[in-house]
Amino acid sequence: MDLIPNPPDSPPSEGFFASFSSSSSTSSAAAAATSSNPSQSQSQHPQSPSRYESQKRRDWNTFGQYLRNHRPPLALTRCNAAHVLEFLRYMDQFGKTKVHTQMCPFFGHPNPPAPCPCPLKQAWGSLDALIGRLRAAYEENGGRPETNPFGARAVRLYLREVRETQAKARGISYEKKKRKKPPQHGEAGPSGRSPPPPPPPAAGAASPPFIT
Repeated sequence: MDLIPNPPDSPPSEGFFASFSSSSSTSSAAAAATSSNPSQSQSQHPQSPSRYESQKRRDWNTFGQYLRNHRPPLALTRCNAAHVLEFLRYMDQFGKTKVHTQMCPFFGHPNPPAPCPCPLKQAWGSLDALIGRLRAAYEENGGRPETNPFGARAVRLYLREVRETQAKARGISYEKKKRKKPPQHGEAGPSGRSPPPPPPPAAGAASPPFIT
């Protein structure tokens, strides 16, 4: 899976990103109050954020850094689907997935036997997961679902195009395999018939001894 680069430290901008600074100051004040009361610190055990939450926070900061470096700088409230697509293309420079061009002799080869000069890009799975995290972070930081640029139709179509293009170029399939449910005890098999009962013991055969 491709890695998303961490943005350099920079002051938060106006808009939704101001919520990060306010939340961090609130956390600092709460930590100071907890340290002054040892009994409270022992009774409360703050849980560390999950891997998903940590990655979502880094992705949100990365997108905020991209907006601040935009020329001219772009406020989140004015961000639309076109800016999200620009961001996804910008992230391709940090990708580690080889995507063969149609002129490459290894086009459609899942395991190329030799290196080639084809570009490295973000894998479709990485972009799809990135958009999912940014879509959730947008609404968690005050954005409205109906104006969420990460859920726009143009973004969904772009991700679908990337999936189809990379599947052809890399010779792989992104279709999810359906897992077959194992038959439960007592259910009929694939033929619809129950298994036959065990044969009766032969005449004159000794019965198994009882264990006492």
